[in-house]
Amino acid sequence: MTRAALLVTHTGRKDSTAHARTVARDLSEAGFEVRVVAEEASDLDLPEVTPVSGVDAANGVEIVFALGGDGTFLRAAELARPAGAPLLGINLGRVAFLAEAEISDLDQAVRDVVGRAYSVDERLTIEVSATLGGEVIAESWALNEVTVEKRAPERMLELMVDVDGRPLSRYGCDGVICATPTGSTAYAFSAGGPVVWPRVEALLLVPISAHALFSRPLVTAPDSRISVVVDPYTSQARMCCDGRRVFELPPGAHVTVRRGLIPVRVAQLRPQPFTDKLVAKFGLPVQGWRGNSR
Repeated sequence: MTRAALLVTHTGRKDSTAHARTVARDLSEAGFEVRVVAEEASDLDLPEVTPVSGVDAANGVEIVFALGGDGTFLRAAELARPAGAPLLGINLGRVAFLAEAEISDLDQAVRDVVGRAYSVDERLTIEVSATLGGEVIAESWALNEVTVEKRAPERMLELMVDVDGRPLSRYGCDGVICATPTGSTAYAFSAGGPVVWPRVEALLLVPISAHALFSRPLVTAPDSRISVVVDPYTSQARMCCDGRRVFELPPGAHVTVRRGLIPVRVAQLRPQPFTDKLVAKFGLPVQGWRGNSR
């Protein structure tokens, strides 16, 4: 039976395209059917790859390679998640917190995939729906976060937040972030949220620039439902999922965030303690800010 892999990369960058060609050739020589997103096939210009498109692009593949930064990883997750395919991130960007391996590990990563020398971790996702007057106006999901944010930079957004059907607080703010543990090191972190270990099952709520006495980030139960209502007398808002899927929210819109039914499966080559990854990616001074004085 032929093994198959899907490559997703940032073909607008010359080095990314070159690395993708190397991976495609190595996998083909190992007997894999190599699929690439149809829009990227002409840039790769390889006769041995199969162009694919649509939500079924990853159906039947053994693994999905994401070669790039976190944006490429999140784009690849849109294809890997419905197929239940493991997703392997190779960092060709800068921080790339979602990547499993660095570019220096690329050859070994391919060998590990060919030899099936990897494990799979399931990452919690969130699903979101927005309604207006009882009618659904938007539905989506996220691996990192869902945000409800203001559209007009000069005006504050008025939001009412409930948790598990009970009112929590009304915020005058730039917006709120509903994040997963995986997304705790992304936008939620920049807004002052806590870092949550990926295997912790929880949902995060982080207000953005809230003009309120109580504006602390919250960590809720994984089965909690977070409700965000855009005040009927406030300005227009928008809902953004992983920075990729954006929906307009008129005043009075009601957004509900809950745990997703389908996780994202992430391939791990050589699992390392999350503490080590945190230190490496953020360049944390483990000897203290003043260094070792002794």
